[in-house]
Amino acid sequence: MRTLEQTGRIIGVLLLIQLVIGITVNFALLDPIFAAPGFLVNASAHPSKMALAALLGIVTGALSVGVAVTAFRAFRQSSQAMALWFIAMAVAGFAVDVVESINLMSLLSLSEAYAKASGAERDLFPSLRIIVASARNWAHYLGLITGGSSLFVFYIALLRFALLPRVLAAFGMAAVLLQLTAVTMPLFGHDIVFAMLAPLGVVQLMAAGWMMVKGWRVESNYART
Repeated sequence: MRTLEQTGRIIGVLLLIQLVIGITVNFALLDPIFAAPGFLVNASAHPSKMALAALLGIVTGALSVGVAVTAFRAFRQSSQAMALWFIAMAVAGFAVDVVESINLMSLLSLSEAYAKASGAERDLFPSLRIIVASARNWAHYLGLITGGSSLFVFYIALLRFALLPRVLAAFGMAAVLLQLTAVTMPLFGHDIVFAMLAPLGVVQLMAAGWMMVKGWRVESNYART
C-alpha cells in the first residue's frame, strides 16, 4: 500500500505532466492554427498538430481522473463525500475534454473542405466557421470551468486535511477562483482577462514541485473532522 508521502509525490508528477501538456497544446500546437488569418485557412496545413492537440486534450482529462483516483484513498480517510466529489468532477471534466477534442477535429475537417472548395462554394464557409468554432469554444470554456471546479475541490481538500502548507493550499484556492471568474466571463458576453489565469499556472507549478519533493504530510496539530 502506498504511503501518504508516496501518494503526494505521484500526484505532483501527474500535475507537472498535465501542466507541460497544457503549455505544449496551447502555445506550440494550437497557436499557429488560430493565428491570423484563422483556423479556416491554417488548420488544413497542420493536420498532425491538430490531431496531436486533440489526443493530448484527452490525455489531460485522463490525467485529472488519474489524480482524483490516486488521491481517493487519502481523501476518503478524512471525508468520503469530498473524495467522491473530486472523482465526480474529474470524470465530468474528462467527458468535456473528449467533446472538445472531437470539436477540434471538426475544425480540421472544415478547413480541409475549405481548402478543396473554389469560387462560389467558399461563400458558405464563413457561416459554417462560426457554427463549428462556437461548438469548440463553448466546449473549451465549459471544460475550463469544470476543470477549475475540480481543482477547487482539490485545494479545499489539501487545505482541510493539511496535506500541503496551508498558505500554498489557500493560494491555490484563490488562484482557482480567479481562473473560474475569468473563464466564466464569455458565458455572459465578456472577454477573458488572461492575466487572471496566470496565478493558477504559478500555483500549480509550485504545488507540483512541493509534492514531488515532500509528498503529502499531515501536520501534527491537525485533527480530522
